[in-house]
Amino acid sequence: MPPDPISSAEAAAALDRVLASMAGPAACPRDGQLDAVAALTVTRGRVLVVQATGWGKSAVYWAATAANRAAGHGPTLVVSPLLALMRDQVAAAARAGVRAATINSTNQDDWDKVYQGLSANTIDVLLISPERLASTTFTTRLAELSSRIGLLVIDEAHCISDWGHDFRPDYQRIAAVLTGVPGVPVLATTATANQRVTTDVAAQLGADTTVIRGSLARSSLRLDVVNGLNAAERWAWVSEALGQIAGSGIAYVLTVAEAERLSAFLVEAGHDAVAYHGQLDPEVRSVIEQRLQLNQVKVVVATSALGMGYDKADLAFCLHVGSPSSPVAMYQQVGRAGRAIDDAIAVLLPAETDEQLWEYFATVGIPDPALAQRVLAELDAGPLSLIALETATGGRRSRIEALLRVLSVDGAVARTGQGWEATGQGWQFNAAKYDALRTARHHEAELMRRYARKQSCLMLLLQQALDDPEPQPCGRCGVCTERAVVGFSTPPHERVEQARTWMRGSVNLIQARKLWPSGVASWRGKITGADDGRAIAFADDPAWPEVVAEVRSRRAGPASTAGALHVLGQWRNQWASRPTVVVALPGPDGGTYAAALAAAIGQAGKLPTLEALVWSGDPVASDTASGARVAELTSRLALAPDARISGTVLLVAATYRSGWTTTLAAALLRSAGADRVLPLVAQQLP
Repeated sequence: MPPDPISSAEAAAALDRVLASMAGPAACPRDGQLDAVAALTVTRGRVLVVQATGWGKSAVYWAATAANRAAGHGPTLVVSPLLALMRDQVAAAARAGVRAATINSTNQDDWDKVYQGLSANTIDVLLISPERLASTTFTTRLAELSSRIGLLVIDEAHCISDWGHDFRPDYQRIAAVLTGVPGVPVLATTATANQRVTTDVAAQLGADTTVIRGSLARSSLRLDVVNGLNAAERWAWVSEALGQIAGSGIAYVLTVAEAERLSAFLVEAGHDAVAYHGQLDPEVRSVIEQRLQLNQVKVVVATSALGMGYDKADLAFCLHVGSPSSPVAMYQQVGRAGRAIDDAIAVLLPAETDEQLWEYFATVGIPDPALAQRVLAELDAGPLSLIALETATGGRRSRIEALLRVLSVDGAVARTGQGWEATGQGWQFNAAKYDALRTARHHEAELMRRYARKQSCLMLLLQQALDDPEPQPCGRCGVCTERAVVGFSTPPHERVEQARTWMRGSVNLIQARKLWPSGVASWRGKITGADDGRAIAFADDPAWPEVVAEVRSRRAGPASTAGALHVLGQWRNQWASRPTVVVALPGPDGGTYAAALAAAIGQAGKLPTLEALVWSGDPVASDTASGARVAELTSRLALAPDARISGTVLLVAATYRSGWTTTLAAALLRSAGADRVLPLVAQQLP
């Protein structure tokens, strides 16, 4: 029996019911909401909604779903990018009277039950991640469902555009879904699309797409920037601010390590803080999200993993310790705050290392054409696993994994039961496209510089970056009012000293590698080498800026010696045996530095220093697979002639990243008679 037609009055009634269930009986539709619902239900067209965070985009698709289901249409399929977002949407759907379920990597035990619910027509909405569209098993199921889909929703739709700040290759698979569901209404929603992204997404949806776009200004937010602080001062500022800002919120950082370290310091300083990032188990992340929802934690120190779509109506503040790489990402994250309260604070604390990270983010998603050709050449001979491709091509596993996603979406490779195989379709690197993308990313970085310098109203800058049709000064930010929104800019001296003391007291542990990589003839199986080691500084460690500067200049001076002795003093109670000899790790980059630092440590500790290792040849490329790197290292690093060692060796190195140079050096020293090897590194690199 065909579905019933839906009238404008029925569409309006469905929206009123959903808004009442979500926001109370007094809630009224915002401008554009009813137009979107009617376009999806009455005329059954395709709609792109670009509206500010908190505008109520989810209410549109819950209302359209409710109207469609009442008329006899099939369930809604929502493609959503984050697990946190999907969990929120399932809960929001229930509040709106819509039955929702999700299929994702964390709930495989529930999949059969969900499929049964879809077959029995007892599920109104199915939420999936774009990565599910890469699964042959799921796409087979989707083909069965496609004839019954009543509405397709693409949430955070900027992800389908190359020009979006958070483009994801798997989102391009949605194009195949659009082709497979002709006549089905489609809703794409985002709060972070400039005009170029809007035009691109609308074109992908189809020529007749209705674009509903409103002002992106957020009247509840008070934005500010606090410049000129070093890392210890930034941490101290956050600690002091948490004592002055009411409510709970998020402090965004740029790396996992920073999330862990800053949250640990804040706990030590007496705050209820917790770290959140993509390396945590999904169950742990879910618990943290729920604690924040219930105001059971003051601050979640998070990477961008807690970004798109996380919805807490009364989130009171959003702090950025370090700058996002684009004003679009900035807007996305500050948009978590002030959704249903009149006043929320969003403060940026720029870091000295921001621009280095911006450059990394500008290029990390761009495929390496040379590596792509090596991968395709290997796959032409037959299917290979990711590990086998790493060994065969010499590329780093993370790079190959990201590349395979791009090649898969472009149709050049496909996943099989044996790994990956070439499809025979071929692949060409689109140099013009990626050059333009780099240019766009660099333009975004320049906009962030303007924001950090407070060159005009901060909300106005964000609106202009997003091509808002109605940009205007907010009258509330630190630039407009010429006052610090939190009440201070410089943190108290005692807070700064507390941060610096904690930083120097924290342990930068270097965990010893356990197994040699495959493909190395001379070293196999379990590693007999180093014990766990220590680093003086991690990355651009604010506790030891002078040490980092000396490492970069390749001159070990008083700061490095003081840092090394400080770390050794902390470490000594954990030694199984005290070092009896000091050995420097040679190399073309840091050998001189390591030798000088080893000599200084030996002199301070009255220990002999031995030149037990020698290096020959050029540096080994760091951006290669582990097996290829170790194979190259074995031709460069060797024991000195007639090296004989006993006792415990303190192995001193300038830097540590993958750890293979230090691991090989320790294995060589053990083979020469050392009982133990304790690595001490000046700077551990991320």
